[in-house]
Amino acid sequence: MTSRPISRLALTTLLLVVVVACGGNARDSSEAYETTAQFPHDSSAYTQGLLRADSVLFESTGRYGLSELRRVELRSGRVLASRALPANRFGEGLALLKGRLYQLTWKEGVAYTYDAATLAPRDSFRYAGEGWGLATDGTSLIMSDGSDSLRILSPSTFQVERVVHVRYNGAPLYQINELEYANGEVLANVYESNWVMRIDPATGAVRQAIDFADLYAKRPAQAEVMNGIALAPDGHQLLLTGKMWPVLFQVRLH
Repeated sequence: MTSRPISRLALTTLLLVVVVACGGNARDSSEAYETTAQFPHDSSAYTQGLLRADSVLFESTGRYGLSELRRVELRSGRVLASRALPANRFGEGLALLKGRLYQLTWKEGVAYTYDAATLAPRDSFRYAGEGWGLATDGTSLIMSDGSDSLRILSPSTFQVERVVHVRYNGAPLYQINELEYANGEVLANVYESNWVMRIDPATGAVRQAIDFADLYAKRPAQAEVMNGIALAPDGHQLLLTGKMWPVLFQVRLH
């Protein structure tokens, strides 16, 4: 997505400064994780959604006229198959549930579904507001929209079952973007930052705020914000990248 209201961005920045200043669940990057591997990543990919299934990645890319759904070989970064969205659709979050891929769009209020084996289109759903990140706990879909809310959705109807408001020390956390569900937690990028939040999906409480500023400190000029979280092949480590990053990192959280 492009720029967001300054008021929400300012609030997010202020909240993250408070996280660092007060200690809380935040940790120095050298204490919170270690990088265990690197893989090539298409530097033209404006990464909006990322997930892994077996030995391949599925990726949703954004920007009008360039948005795609992709199947990508993890080790080489090679695009094995792709399906373009209409030019007036801006691709966003992505989730895989029971052989079906769900892809959000930003302002268009429509989610598309595809057969995961062939990328053939299947259904589409309408929803209110913006679409940002998407994940699944294996039963429901979990959607972010840039606010402090996580919408829990029915995968068969896309209707909202409940809403969880994300809080850090009682304060709302906005700009919640790309999502991954792992080990009973929601992991979330915070837009326009290097932070990943570990969120309790039942209460919305942030369990830990992890600063990944050192992950790719010397990124090239064309590499934009950090965005994209997927489980690594071992099911425990994470794969992390960003919009138009030429590299994807595998990290182990401590």
